[in-house]
Amino acid sequence: MSLTLTDQDRPELQKAIEEIVESGITGVQMRVHDERGEWVGSAGVAELGQAARPPANGHVRIGSNTKTFTATLVLQLVAEGRIGLDTPAVDYLPEFGLDRRITVRMLLQHTSGVFNFTGEHNADGTVTPGIPCTITGKEWVVNRFKSYRPEELVRLALSHPARFEPGTGWSYSNTNYVLARLLISKVTGRSCADETKERILGPLGLSGTVVPETSPEIPEPHAHAYYRYEDEGRQQTVDVTRHNPSWISAGGDMISTTQDLHTFISALAGGELLPAPLLAEMRKPHPESGFGLGMRVQDLGPNGGTVLFHNGGAAGHAALMYSTPGGSKTLTASLNYVDDADLSMAAAFLNAQQRLVEEVFCGGQTEQAQPTS
Repeated sequence: MSLTLTDQDRPELQKAIEEIVESGITGVQMRVHDERGEWVGSAGVAELGQAARPPANGHVRIGSNTKTFTATLVLQLVAEGRIGLDTPAVDYLPEFGLDRRITVRMLLQHTSGVFNFTGEHNADGTVTPGIPCTITGKEWVVNRFKSYRPEELVRLALSHPARFEPGTGWSYSNTNYVLARLLISKVTGRSCADETKERILGPLGLSGTVVPETSPEIPEPHAHAYYRYEDEGRQQTVDVTRHNPSWISAGGDMISTTQDLHTFISALAGGELLPAPLLAEMRKPHPESGFGLGMRVQDLGPNGGTVLFHNGGAAGHAALMYSTPGGSKTLTASLNYVDDADLSMAAAFLNAQQRLVEEVFCGGQTEQAQPTS
């Protein structure tokens, strides 16, 4: 069992998360595993108007960290010879009439060109909206318990033109991972939730991790998530901790804890979940984005080395998940905040990522993290 340290033992880490709260994030809970042992700390509040800090291992909607779990499942099936990484995705999912040039690899690396069903930000600054509930803040709040079928999200995305010819560019699209989840179900004959439990959650003992599908519930304990919108000229702030996450599906619907995220990313990076050749494929970054297959790869410079990671946010909750390549040093964190249609907290979220990575992996020395090419 590793030694658990306190904020008195590592005041620089406590200071870092307190600075994040000062930037506007409601609450932060962070966990670090490294050569000094385990450090766990929190700052801010779990609930607006209350004094209690976020719980030390509270549940959080992990957003796009879900994609790393999904990619791991796909690659396990590749290892078993049941999926071909460079096989056209349409061979497994003929019902969608996908461009035959789109391979399974392209789905995992966001090089398919398929439209993002949650909306696309265009080069000229305009936005092409996706599913109706993402158009306005109030509409999302009103419809937050509505169920969407994954097939519905895919068909909406495919009703839009492709962003580019398959394999010729890179564009982050939640649709890619909904297709990946459907592919898993088609090949195995079981739900992705069941496959996740059997292949990842059970073997690693991730008792705090859930694939909720359409359930709005989140296990206790947890910090609260909020959404702000304008209604008839007045600002309204609503607790949206409970909502039906099927609107994002495999793009970011899972729930976990910082302890479980540490266990998962450490095991994945350490080679426990995939054969070495497929882990190497997962870690091979796209030159434009640094995105491998379900994870990003970054070079933090001489002070920090290389890190493997994914982060994600989902309607007032967010999670960070970082590891060194061998899994010996990890940073996992959960954040709760007030979200809105304008993504007003996006800059604070990005700054929080950079601040914590610098402190944990670079000894507090600022490095401009660049994708490994």
